[in-house]
Amino acid sequence: MRDALHEIVEEFADTPKELRLPLLLDFANALPPLPDRLEDDRDAMEPVEECQAPLFLAVDVTTDEVRLFFDAPPEAPTSRGFASVLHQGLDGGTPEEVLATPNDFYMSMGLDELVTPLRMRGMAGMLARVKRRVAEEMASGG
Repeated sequence: MRDALHEIVEEFADTPKELRLPLLLDFANALPPLPDRLEDDRDAMEPVEECQAPLFLAVDVTTDEVRLFFDAPPEAPTSRGFASVLHQGLDGGTPEEVLATPNDFYMSMGLDELVTPLRMRGMAGMLARVKRRVAEEMASGG
């Protein structure tokens, strides 16, 4: 697991249970805005249908860096928080680091005790879509 993501997982795991949802809200508030090029071209973003809230992502891949972009409404703090965790943990990493991310890394965060399985499925869906996009780009020589 990439160091930045590992640190986030550890931060959640080390946080008392009653403070984990406020911590997720802090992450939700830290989700960066979309760059202008994506604000102007929402069709370039992929919907994450596993999320209960309308969440969209875009992935830019080069041979040495993956850039992640997420769009989620402010009234969907759980989805925004999950997106921000992925953004802070994986954005700027190499394609190999992103692809090596364990599919269930988020289970170690201790949120499964606080968040419904349906919402946890949203996190799995986001990660699966990111990894699929990275793998497709790498296979096409991206």
